[in-house]
Amino acid sequence: MVFTAEQIAGFTGGTVEGDMNAQVNTFAKIEEGKKGALSFLANLKYEQYLYETESSVVLVNSDFVAKQPVKATLVRVANAYESVAKLLQMYEGMKQKRKGIDSLAFIAPSAKIGKDCYIGPFVAIAEDVEIGDGCVLHPHVTIGRNAKVGSNTEIYSNAVVYHDCVIGNNCILHAGAVIGADGFGFAPTPDGYDKIPQIGIVTIEDNVEIGANTCIDRSTMGSTYVRKGVKVDNLVQIAHNCEVGENTVISSQVGIAGSTKVGKWCMFGGQVGLAGHLSVGDNVQIGAQSGLAGDNIAKRGNCRLMGSPAVDARRWSRNVAVVNNLTSLQQEVTDLKRQIEELKQQTKS
Repeated sequence: MVFTAEQIAGFTGGTVEGDMNAQVNTFAKIEEGKKGALSFLANLKYEQYLYETESSVVLVNSDFVAKQPVKATLVRVANAYESVAKLLQMYEGMKQKRKGIDSLAFIAPSAKIGKDCYIGPFVAIAEDVEIGDGCVLHPHVTIGRNAKVGSNTEIYSNAVVYHDCVIGNNCILHAGAVIGADGFGFAPTPDGYDKIPQIGIVTIEDNVEIGANTCIDRSTMGSTYVRKGVKVDNLVQIAHNCEVGENTVISSQVGIAGSTKVGKWCMFGGQVGLAGHLSVGDNVQIGAQSGLAGDNIAKRGNCRLMGSPAVDARRWSRNVAVVNNLTSLQQEVTDLKRQIEELKQQTKS
């Protein structure tokens, strides 16, 4: 597929600065640009590469001012990052989807498979499963009995959807994701721990993406919910009876303990930890490696938190500044104590 700078500008609502007929047939990072590639510059930290890149066309923000001559054709757009994302989506959408059922797949006779699906080798689909139209199941995917998968959902190799769980439309489950494993429920007894049966399910709504090796546990009763538009990174743990609100974004290695409710449009950085039975309001941002033990601040929503235990991000910044000076503060206190002792001795004498 070949596109000209003029076509790219038309699709992105941009303007061309340079050769309108410059052609591209692939994408490349600006620092690895080559002839025929489309690159973008959104972060000025990479501006130096703009003057060196071999890419034929580069997307830049409309207000960008070049400090040196640029040999590539520029397409000026309102937001270079958003524009390249749209172009990548268009490029991906043009790829022809695989269809058909591999002879090495196992599909229970009672399962229902929609139209135009691809079922790869060694996929196992159990009894009474429903798979919607246009789904793609890569090799070694396992779908447990009575589970439901909506239309146009793609599930990568070795992902597992346990029995009775529900996956929505237009979802992506990456390799090794586990949807519906038992919640971590045990009752202590004099002889050890009795397992509490986890008889609920997981419900994943439409347009959700789940990263590789992420685990979302089934509820004790009812359902664990991941609402529409949620994006979850790799290696995330969402425990039983949790609810993650619409369009929330969760980075790698986040852990959310049981029965915690997360609002809409939240953003959690890498390695954030949330204790159980918390309520997090809408539009809450929690910085990387923060730990939320209570919900007094978070449940109000519309806040930025940092630290462990997490506090208001501005307060955390001030606290860190103090911590960084603890050694000198300790020395000052030691000196003051010594001076006080000297004054006491002088007073006695």
